[in-house]
Amino acid sequence: QYSFKEVFGTLVVQKELFDVVAKPLVEDLIRGKNGLLFTYGVTGSGKTHTMTGSPGDGGLLPRCLDMIFNSIGPFQAKRFVFKLDDKNGVEVQCEVDALLERQKRDAMPVTKTPSGKRQIDPEFADMINVQEHCKVEEVDEDNVYSVFVSYIEIYNNYIYDLLEEAPFEPIKPKWNSCNTPVRNGDLIPPQSKLLREDQNHNMYVTGCTEVEVKSTEEAFEVFWRGQKKRRIANTQLNRESSRSHSVFIIKLAQAPLDADGDNVLQEKEQIILSQLSLVDLAGSERTNRTKAEGSRLREAGNINQSLMTLRTCIEVLRENQMYGTNKMVPYRDSKLTHLFKNYFDGEGKVRMIVCVNPKAEDYEESLQVMRFAEMTQEVEVARPVDRVLCGLTPGRRYRNQAFKEELARKLELRGGPIDGEPEEQFGLESSLQSFPPLPPCELLDIEDDQMLPKLMEVLEKRRQLRQALSEEFSKNALTLKKILQDFDSNVASKEKYFQGKLSEKEKTITGQRTELERLEKKIKTLEYKIEILEKTTTIYEEDKRSLQQELESKNQKLQRQASDKRRLEARLQGMVTETTMKWERECERRVAAKQLEMQNKLWVKDEKLKQLKAIVTEPKPDKPERPSRERDREKPAPRSVSPSPVPSAPPVRLRHRRSRSAGERWVDHKPASNLPTDTVLQPHVPHAITVAAASEKALAKCDKYMLTHQELASDGEIETKLIKGDVFKTRGGGQAVQFTEIETLKQESPTGRKRRSSPSNPDPPEDAADSEWTDVETRCSVAVEMRAGSVLGPGYQHHAQPK
Repeated sequence: QYSFKEVFGTLVVQKELFDVVAKPLVEDLIRGKNGLLFTYGVTGSGKTHTMTGSPGDGGLLPRCLDMIFNSIGPFQAKRFVFKLDDKNGVEVQCEVDALLERQKRDAMPVTKTPSGKRQIDPEFADMINVQEHCKVEEVDEDNVYSVFVSYIEIYNNYIYDLLEEAPFEPIKPKWNSCNTPVRNGDLIPPQSKLLREDQNHNMYVTGCTEVEVKSTEEAFEVFWRGQKKRRIANTQLNRESSRSHSVFIIKLAQAPLDADGDNVLQEKEQIILSQLSLVDLAGSERTNRTKAEGSRLREAGNINQSLMTLRTCIEVLRENQMYGTNKMVPYRDSKLTHLFKNYFDGEGKVRMIVCVNPKAEDYEESLQVMRFAEMTQEVEVARPVDRVLCGLTPGRRYRNQAFKEELARKLELRGGPIDGEPEEQFGLESSLQSFPPLPPCELLDIEDDQMLPKLMEVLEKRRQLRQALSEEFSKNALTLKKILQDFDSNVASKEKYFQGKLSEKEKTITGQRTELERLEKKIKTLEYKIEILEKTTTIYEEDKRSLQQELESKNQKLQRQASDKRRLEARLQGMVTETTMKWERECERRVAAKQLEMQNKLWVKDEKLKQLKAIVTEPKPDKPERPSRERDREKPAPRSVSPSPVPSAPPVRLRHRRSRSAGERWVDHKPASNLPTDTVLQPHVPHAITVAAASEKALAKCDKYMLTHQELASDGEIETKLIKGDVFKTRGGGQAVQFTEIETLKQESPTGRKRRSSPSNPDPPEDAADSEWTDVETRCSVAVEMRAGSVLGPGYQHHAQPK
């Protein structure tokens, strides 16, 4: 669903569409404001029909022309009173210059502009025969108006004048291997027009033909003449598909009358030039549907590109207004948007008619068109400020007409010439009144001798006065004749002078025209070179962009490889460190095990030696007896490790050693492989949770941790270590232990491991030392062996589990 200001059905008539859309633009045109109206849609959706109309039902363009001339018809100026210059301006000519221009135009053998008296072409007569006489209310009657029309098309992003009388040939470019066009001398391609910016920052087409028209028929005949030159072609979707954007421009020049209401005010600041542009856009099309090839394919590409540029400009304007940004609007990317840049910048009112074809095949393209059209409604264009009035008294035109009509009526009543001057008639009457009046000429008495002398006297005075007037008239006639002769001579001399000046000016104009043609040719050559350079620059920019993208991709690839290498090095370093630590621990464990094994072997040998020494040194009885096996079993060999306490001693109460932090909750970790030490001092922690293996559940309930670790000391005794630490929570929600201190519990024998074989002799002689420490292998070949780690000796072993 899309929302628009107005939606017209398929059965809507042209008048209803004109009243809603185009009529406000015509009213603004006559009030001195600019306007832009264009039709937009896919190919074959009825844009040209909406703009031009059909026989018997004229479209928007003929109705706009008819409304303009119905409104300003009685207030139009004579031809050539307004003259457009080549810089998108207008100036007012005096009556003499305008008359000379009209005479020059009438003297031409072929009339370039159509005449209003000419018979209307029946081909388009029905289109301009509008029955509804629509006009603008409250037209300024103290102004004079003139209408100028021009017709251009934008084809392949080039601007061409459809009213130009030059020979018209289609463009047939050929490209060589160097990607440059080949000039063909046989064909004369039409010259593209250029866009310029005037002093008011408005864009216009330089060198465009602008025709002054005085009626609807004359203006539409000019349009129809250019319409025949417009490029159309037959495609799969439209039999007469427009291949270019056409722009019909209506310019209205108006200027106020002077204070007398008779002539146009000769002040350029008071001239108002307004413009209404009617644009028939070419339809967007998909080449897979139109089956376009060759030139048709190139035309479709340029049409779609210009419409895409128009859409981009609208989107940037909308973004700048909605988000307060200041992005540059790409008007110059297309001649269509560049020409109407000032409209989007706030120099007039813009209206767009979206034409939609209800065919199911155009569904996707129609959605794109309506989505763009709905978005354009969010763009706000500033309105131009109204111009200041000239300050003259309104109603001058009608007062001047009423004065002339009243003067003609009075002169007709007095019997004088209607076209005569009242000053001359008044002078003649005053001269007749200066003659003396005639006396009464009636004779009532024969004897009356006074009337005749009085009459003769009056007649004499009149004769004398008449003779004086005649002499004065002769003198005045001679004086006037002399003045006229002098005037004729002055006129002849001035005419010769002006003829000389005119010939000089014509020579100057001819030279300037030649120079202008040379400059135009130079401009064409430079434009051609600029076009080639722009194409070359575009190719280089594309290559540069592709190389930059390739360089960026390679840089990213190198960065990824470097990061992978660093990650691999860190991983390998971690693995090497972990392996090194593992092997170091394994070596330490093996060394400790080997040391323990060697110590056990050494202890076994020592025990053998002690037993052998005891056998050798004990006195022999006179009659040796073999002890029975029962006695041997009853009396096992005594251990010399840790002497047991004396049986007669009183029992000792076990003392429990308390931890320094007994007031806190502890986890007492005692591995299952630990051996009981049977020592008096034992570690005791109250309120502790005793576990065989540390678990997260037990650590979560306590804030202290203690590990009981046993290992074999260097002297062969068991050494117990209490490793303590603090429990704290980790960021991931688990538990961690930080070790703080170690307490050591060690059990030692009061005497050394090596004992003498005869402890009963406390003071042996010095020379007997060698005999007491005799080697077992040399003294006895029989010995008692003990297994390492058996209960008979101190060779206990315990390997703590690694943390």
